Amino acid sequence: MSLLKSASTVSLLTLASRITGLGRELLMASLFGASALTDAFNVAFRIPNLFRRLFGEGAFSQAFVPVLAASKTQHGEAATKQLIDHVASILTAVLVLLCLAGVLAAPALVWVLASGLQQDATGYGAAVTMTRWMFPYIGCMSLVALASGILNTWKRFAVPAATPVLLNLSMMGAAWFGAPRLQALGIEPIYAMAAGVMLGGVLQLAVQVPALASLGLLPRVRLGWAGLRAAWADPGTRRIARLMAPALLGVGVAHVSILINTQIASYLAPGSVSWLGYADRLMEFPTALLGVALGVVLMPQLAAAHAAGDTARYSGMLDWGLRLVVLMAVPSAVALLTFAVPLVATIYHHGAFREEDVHQTSLALMGYGAGLWGLVAIKVLAPGFYARQDVRTPVMIALVVLVCTQLMNLALVPLLQHAGLALSIGLGATLNAALLLAGLLRRGSYRPGPGWGRFLLQVVAASALLAIFLIWVARAFAWTQVGHGWLRIGAMAAALAASAVVYFGAAWAAGIKLKRLLRAG
Repeated sequence: MSLLKSASTVSLLTLASRITGLGRELLMASLFGASALTDAFNVAFRIPNLFRRLFGEGAFSQAFVPVLAASKTQHGEAATKQLIDHVASILTAVLVLLCLAGVLAAPALVWVLASGLQQDATGYGAAVTMTRWMFPYIGCMSLVALASGILNTWKRFAVPAATPVLLNLSMMGAAWFGAPRLQALGIEPIYAMAAGVMLGGVLQLAVQVPALASLGLLPRVRLGWAGLRAAWADPGTRRIARLMAPALLGVGVAHVSILINTQIASYLAPGSVSWLGYADRLMEFPTALLGVALGVVLMPQLAAAHAAGDTARYSGMLDWGLRLVVLMAVPSAVALLTFAVPLVATIYHHGAFREEDVHQTSLALMGYGAGLWGLVAIKVLAPGFYARQDVRTPVMIALVVLVCTQLMNLALVPLLQHAGLALSIGLGATLNAALLLAGLLRRGSYRPGPGWGRFLLQVVAASALLAIFLIWVARAFAWTQVGHGWLRIGAMAAALAASAVVYFGAAWAAGIKLKRLLRAG
């Protein structure tokens, strides 16, 4: 039950993060709607986030956490603390140089990511300016990723899972208080959001300090030449750097796909980038609550099991994680495919967010939903490779998926516009998960437990009943026209509660033993 308890803690705190994130999106949608300037902000915010996922929770975490967990298991905490100091020193030096380069290269970065914004000179200029203001955010968040990797390895999951709330609160404060003040001064209010992002980054980094200090693991950063030479001479640091090289390629490949999709979206109808962004925000609920929570908990535990040579526990943890993914992600995908318009209307249909925006965002959400199982399963399957310090295999799979995703774009975008971009990402994620699973099975790292065939049939049967119910509810009400927002919220709460009863009741009737499944963790 320790895995379940840890995953539940991360999931609940992640829910708080996603709720405040949704509040942030609601406030932005109401105040700014979908326009060239919101596209500019979304592009500018995406640039440091892309780099953050490369050097922060992406390639760096994939390399750092397995090496850290192995060091703790095999060499003890004293040697691991020295490794932490050395890694922190090298990472800080790299981030200082990267942030300086990013600020100087902002115009080129915006052009590479969304050259279509040049169709509106105001939007393009705003994107460049906000990129310069927000690029140092990557420095804060990469150091947060370092701290999170340490805390998660020591099974302190609460602080890393809760800290994203601070970014959302900072951005909400910027939208609520800063935007009107800028507008009163004759400045575009969207610029307040850039200040909110930077404040959120600083706050997230600050709260890691007492958590690390309480464990005696606060890194001692040495940026002098002698300190950096000593840090680079550490075999653990070099091992992380060697693992990061292919990991950077793998994460980079995934983000090249995002870059291409954003570039394509910037040439579609105005608002396309924002519609995709709003849909992506809703997708973060199921992917984060289940996929991210399981990945965060499983990664250090899988690495420790591998370092200890416990193959049975290693395979057992993967099996448990995948069963939870199927149990929860399949009905969630059904909900996104059959209930997208009510979800989007309830959450976003306020203020400047028009009925047309609801329709277009719903189409994108359905496209993402088609691949929800894959998006969530990747969070469990990929750590199965990273924990063994095997980064090469996921990279090769990512390259195949990149090519396939862009081939799907050629067929889908002319037919479905921005929704085709979302669908190609969803289908690509499903292919990625299938290839990762095949790799783990082929090498014998994962041996499925008994009863999988029956379990899949039970989940499909319960999800089919859920789909029928949601289709009826979606058609029974005019969700985009139901009067006051609170009425929609009440109707949505009742629909979701009834959906849970329908699905889990059907799953129980089909013979799924929920308590036994949860106890397997």
